Amino acid sequence: MLLEKPTPTLRESRAVVLETDRLVLRQPTLADVKAIARVVGDKRVSVNLRRVPHPYTADDAISFVTTIAATIDTVFLVEHERAAIGLVGVSWENENAPELGYCFGVDHWGKGYATESARAVIDYAFEEFAIDELLSGARVLNPASRHVLEKCGFQWTGVELHRFLTLGSSTPVDRFKLERGVWASLKSWSSSTRR
Repeated sequence: MLLEKPTPTLRESRAVVLETDRLVLRQPTLADVKAIARVVGDKRVSVNLRRVPHPYTADDAISFVTTIAATIDTVFLVEHERAAIGLVGVSWENENAPELGYCFGVDHWGKGYATESARAVIDYAFEEFAIDELLSGARVLNPASRHVLEKCGFQWTGVELHRFLTLGSSTPVDRFKLERGVWASLKSWSSSTRR
């Protein structure tokens, strides 16, 4: 069943858990605060996230977990071998333009986890909600993140300036879009599909 957009009632009625070959994606809880603060608190991570301050503290992580529990955003904590390694999700801030975002601890960069988890969330978003496209972005100075989006089928749409809290200024961001038709044609993601 395709839903127009996620609703708080839907989120309360079932906790979604996504599994890939190597990863488990689940809703973050207050028990995950230390792990989230450890991942996001690394400045090498926070400089690539628009809405994240630096330093990022346990109090920031508590606020994040409690806030997303009360919103319609679809956020997953990514676990590998039962250890939290990152976050991935879809922001419904603009319900007509849901946006994919992700971040991973530095020790887990370059291992394919971002692509694997992004594909699972992309599949979930297109399978569960009546959306025509997903948007995303990556700092121009973050080619690894741009590469993840390209591997997931996103197409470059241009460059915009976005304000980043950690930087205290605006910086260029490559913007991307993944349309439902492109996603459907790439649906054979191989080992990264949801189970």
